[in-house]
Amino acid sequence: MQPENLFFGGGAGTTNLHPLVVVFLLIAIPLILFLPRNKAIIPFVIAFFTIPFAQVVLLGPLHFPVVRILILTGLARACFPVKDGKRKFAGGFNKVDQVVVLWAFAAYLVVSAQWMQGQAMIKFTGDLLDTLGGYVAVRFLVSDREAVGNALKGLAVVCVTQGICMVSEHFTYHNVFAVLGENEPTIREGHVRAEGALGTLFGGTFAGVSIPMFLSLWPEKKLRKVIYIGVAGATAMCWASHASTSIAAFGASLLALCFWPIRKQMRLVRWGIVATLVGLHMVMHGPVWSLLEKIDLGGGSSNYHRYMLVDNCIRHFGAWWFLGTTHYGEWGFDMWDLCNQFVAVALTGGLISLVFFIMIYSRGFSMIGKARKRVSGNFSLEWSLWAFGAVLFADVVASFGINYMIQLQTELFLSLACISVISLNAVREKARTVAARETVLLSPQVSMVGAELLAAEHQRTGT
Repeated sequence: MQPENLFFGGGAGTTNLHPLVVVFLLIAIPLILFLPRNKAIIPFVIAFFTIPFAQVVLLGPLHFPVVRILILTGLARACFPVKDGKRKFAGGFNKVDQVVVLWAFAAYLVVSAQWMQGQAMIKFTGDLLDTLGGYVAVRFLVSDREAVGNALKGLAVVCVTQGICMVSEHFTYHNVFAVLGENEPTIREGHVRAEGALGTLFGGTFAGVSIPMFLSLWPEKKLRKVIYIGVAGATAMCWASHASTSIAAFGASLLALCFWPIRKQMRLVRWGIVATLVGLHMVMHGPVWSLLEKIDLGGGSSNYHRYMLVDNCIRHFGAWWFLGTTHYGEWGFDMWDLCNQFVAVALTGGLISLVFFIMIYSRGFSMIGKARKRVSGNFSLEWSLWAFGAVLFADVVASFGINYMIQLQTELFLSLACISVISLNAVREKARTVAARETVLLSPQVSMVGAELLAAEHQRTGT
């Protein structure tokens, strides 16, 4: 029997494209295609995170949401010959790229094997295009450090625009994006939950994990205005959404940034967290994941539902580990609502998809850690890397309260692309520093003491 709330072949029956969106596309698409590569990311980011997902073009049985059209545009740009002498991917195809590709294909193959239906295959192929295509597009467009700054400029425009609209929505009870298919604000426990262009939970979470991205620019004084605008807009979005997940993402971002002074002792912090969770699991009356039930930061949170999602996922491991499952809706009330990214990946893609998804974060953190150590003492690069580590931490925290739709997923991919570029800069900076030091110390005027110091440095750093 087909599970409730899961069916394919529906969706919009006709094209839903507002004239304003058409104009926006007619401006954005040529800019993405023909601007210099490191500037093309600006119109891509602004359009992608501003146009609601409900805007869709229907071609026969195929649905093309506008965000998918933008992804196809980015992929088309990636097919152009690279004239600046750079690679398609900055630094080449690295370990993070590898595991993203493995996750995308594993999820596609597993979920296709679950359903074995024509309409389902069309839907899952579209999802694969959104996932893998979105990653390739942003990875290509974020080609250097200037492109990182430009991407964050685009995000700042999105956040300040959305922030103003969502605050207005909070007081007027009207969503200006309703004409584009978005919902009007809801009221829960007496609090207005603004929707904006991305929705309450998605928009607030998007803003919360964006905070460290903007603050990563702090060493660059000429970009301070971008920081102020972006942080102000993102804070307004979080406040207007009034959702626990939004507040958790915002708080996790700031908490991670506050660990900067003890960045060299993070191994102790990580093991301390593990020990604390194990200790709590042993002394609590319920499992340690029942702590999710006690988290209600905005009032009226679905905290018990989120606890039951994790609990049922763990208890029904045998039902989903191989090829996922389509019957999780039978496990309890509202269990069809997978508002936990880790649970959603596990139940739809099986254990292999979950492992690859966790590896995305693991390799992202590893890349940041190794690069930060290389440039220890270089505040600009070290702080930027740390800030993007805070982005990943905030994403992990937020994932326990929401399943990532296409815009949030692409924001995660954007942060991974920025991490790859900044890590590459760290490697190059280390190489330049070592080369300059060797040039000085190996000159005819160098003393034997200097040579000994160089040898000692090589032995210490392993370079």
